[in-house]
Amino acid sequence: MEKMFTGGCLCGAVRYECSAKPMMTGNCHCRDCQKSSGAPFVTAMAVPASALKISGDVKYYEIKAASGNAFSRGFCPECGARLFAKSSGMPRLALITAASLDDPSQFRPAMDFYISSAQPWDHMDPALPKFAQMPT
Repeated sequence: MEKMFTGGCLCGAVRYECSAKPMMTGNCHCRDCQKSSGAPFVTAMAVPASALKISGDVKYYEIKAASGNAFSRGFCPECGARLFAKSSGMPRLALITAASLDDPSQFRPAMDFYISSAQPWDHMDPALPKFAQMPT
């Protein structure tokens, strides 16, 4: 991916730009991501939180993750599009959903994780490394 990339929600009320390349990319198959997205997995990237600039209001929904940390998913309060996530266990990182990119074709996932919760009808890319839970 390019060092600088941009994206936003469906209605345009929330926009973001990031000035750093992703540190991690992947597909999360956990049940929380499935339920929050209505899809078999969420494709996301981790970036330094300090490199992410957000304009517009974002509403966060917080849960207790399997790790015991607080995990918050960020949505546009107008259109409901899921854009971001953050964890109290990794406060210097921000997660961005890949489908919210202005040019999602530049994104490449590097792994599948929480595949222990993957749906049997979800056909994963066999070339990607697989992790039953969150990789360390």
